[in-house]
Amino acid sequence: MPEQPFEPGRAIAGTGAGGAMDLATTEAETLERTPGGPLGTGPAGKPRSLWSDAWRDLRRNPVFIVSALVILFLVVISLWPSLIASGSPLKCDLAKAQEGSQPGAPFGYDGQGCNVYTRTVYGARTSVTVGVCATLGVALLGSVLGGLAGFFGGGWDAVLSRITDVFFAIPVVLGGLVLLSVVTSNTVWPVIGFMVLLGWPQICRIARGSVITAKQNDYVQAARALGASNARILLRHIAPNAVAPVIVVATIALGTYIALEATLSYLGVGLKPPSVSWGIDISAASPYIRNAPHALLWPSGALALTVLAFIMLGDAVRDALDPKLR
Repeated sequence: MPEQPFEPGRAIAGTGAGGAMDLATTEAETLERTPGGPLGTGPAGKPRSLWSDAWRDLRRNPVFIVSALVILFLVVISLWPSLIASGSPLKCDLAKAQEGSQPGAPFGYDGQGCNVYTRTVYGARTSVTVGVCATLGVALLGSVLGGLAGFFGGGWDAVLSRITDVFFAIPVVLGGLVLLSVVTSNTVWPVIGFMVLLGWPQICRIARGSVITAKQNDYVQAARALGASNARILLRHIAPNAVAPVIVVATIALGTYIALEATLSYLGVGLKPPSVSWGIDISAASPYIRNAPHALLWPSGALALTVLAFIMLGDAVRDALDPKLR
């Protein structure tokens, strides 16, 4: 019988312990030579999770890097605005009203003689505070209610679905005009509470659908068969696999809440003077747009850049967490 030529790519079979050891050694050497290991594995050949894959994709996404740097800058000046702006945003001089750029005031002065640059920098604190707090409140409330409705179903799910339908029928701006017009507080908390009140149904619907999909997986059925409690199944098996859509929607919604705060402040029912807000500055500069357009353009540009940065960040996170886009 003629001897067959040796082929390294063939599987070794029937060669005894020595052949199996040679195959194992060859595979180990191949894994060591491959920097990332096989497809879908890490450097040590271990399977990568959705979150590690998402973080790897985000680090390579220029949209994520640019938006994250802009947001990091906004957070820093929100916490320490005096790093790049000297003086008080409430200090105004009517003798300098509507003047243009000059030393100490690169953005000029508004109609009341206030430094537009200083007010634009300090206005970031209000916008970031409102956006982050409203997003956290909406995500927490909507995730809890939607997760419970999707997990238990039945009458609780039906009642909550009808309640969300009612909230979806309320126009956001009109609701803000009605509810906030009777509030006398001059802090950000009434505005944040209003956003949470009308914003949770969207996250609730997303969390409900994600939990319904996750609880049908085999590992959830196996945990239930092994006697795991509902709390353990929901917190340990379903929540980690159902939270990705909530994170994506909440990240995009954060920019929307910043724009909503500016809109309500512009209409006079959100924050009110002497609070410093981009919406207040835009509203105050509107009558002087012909004589002092700089007083309107700079806070408007800061608002547009902030909203765009959060929307771009949300889009990048969505692309990284959506397996269908891989």
